[in-house]
Amino acid sequence: MRRSAAREPDGAGRGGEAPVRRRGPRPPAAARRVRRLASVAAVAAIAVASALVPVTVAHADQVRDLEYWLNDYGFTQAWKTTRGAGVKVAVIDTGVDGSVRDLAGAVVGGTDVSGVGAASGQKPLGDAESADHGTWVASLLAGRGTGPDSGVLGAAPETGILTASVALGKAMGPVGSDEQIAEAVRWAVDNGASVINMSLTRNTLDWPTSWDDAFKYAFAHDVVIVAAAGNRGSGTSEVGAPATIPGVLTVAGVDRAGKASFDASAQGITIGVSAPSEQLVGASPGGGYVQWAGTSGATPLVAGAVALVRAAHPELKAPDVIERIIRTARPAGGAVPSPIYGYGLLDAAAAVTASVPHVTANPMGDLGDWIRIHRRAESPSTPAPSTPAPGGDPQAAPVPAKLTPERALPWSRFFWPQWSVLTAFWLPFGLIAGLLALVALGGVGAWLHFRRMRSKE
Repeated sequence: MRRSAAREPDGAGRGGEAPVRRRGPRPPAAARRVRRLASVAAVAAIAVASALVPVTVAHADQVRDLEYWLNDYGFTQAWKTTRGAGVKVAVIDTGVDGSVRDLAGAVVGGTDVSGVGAASGQKPLGDAESADHGTWVASLLAGRGTGPDSGVLGAAPETGILTASVALGKAMGPVGSDEQIAEAVRWAVDNGASVINMSLTRNTLDWPTSWDDAFKYAFAHDVVIVAAAGNRGSGTSEVGAPATIPGVLTVAGVDRAGKASFDASAQGITIGVSAPSEQLVGASPGGGYVQWAGTSGATPLVAGAVALVRAAHPELKAPDVIERIIRTARPAGGAVPSPIYGYGLLDAAAAVTASVPHVTANPMGDLGDWIRIHRRAESPSTPAPSTPAPGGDPQAAPVPAKLTPERALPWSRFFWPQWSVLTAFWLPFGLIAGLLALVALGGVGAWLHFRRMRSKE
């Protein structure tokens, strides 16, 4: 059910603003009743977040005051160099409503890959709340605000948005979710995107082979893909595709204090950088604002920082752009990189202005190398994961076994001191044989003792 408080009510808005959903003190019972958005795909699922309870009508500057990340994560400082003009960022999501005042002039192109949306990609798709998701994401990335001190100002407020609308879960039409994503990535590349924002997750480590080709196509055309790690509060305990794809810049979420968000961030070794994922504010389709949480919102902040780097340093290739983001991140404690924070907390100003050495390869890995090693090892008889009928729940796609030649060994190699043979055969064999020998010795000892006792009698 759509929450009317996220809209501008009749007769309200004298200051030009609508109610804002804002976090406030509440007892544990009320906290447990906070609903988290979960736009579930047939095979992919939007990594969404919690929409919180409404409060009072906003003042003209209330929304801007809520955007703590603009100062805390270096965006306002980075804007002294660039605000992202000339860069196109594709938002592959549930559609972006470009008629929202905060996004006036931001949407520069669009398409629908679902078969049920508008050709412009600006029709929100899905149920009442998940349909708003794409517009929230776009406003965090490239919002223009509604005045000098009002409305949502995005991380890269002069960047152009390319919207590719997808329909997932119950809203999915004739095109499967895997096919939608692959087509959207290719469309984004062909229409000039140098950054792609993917605030969604498949909820599996694996991904379909159609994504291999689409993502390789993007990387070959020097595109930076930024993806959400996913949210534990929505059932994603570990990072899922596309955030597991080598070469993708994966974003984890932290709270306002810079600590890992328990509900609004998953963990995984592919995480590149962390950004705010709690107490976020976004513009909703039709007007009004909402406060929400999740790596869905952290991702456009990082994508916006990437856009700023690309605008400030147009000569840099994608690997160098990613290197700037992760190498200038502020350490969050512990090992670097870590499965919780990646290389640390985003610093947009440092990413734009710091001196960072050139790299020759994508620091987040090489998809082509992964395909050569792992796809070749997959059994051709293993069926590809199928897409359930519209409205079905996500299906756990099997993770392909990382087979090695040692999985099928000739007998002669059982006597060669290889670690896999020792652990898979000789170690268990030795333990079992030793146990049987102890039992046998115990039995013989008991029998000899019994005979000695009989002879004494």
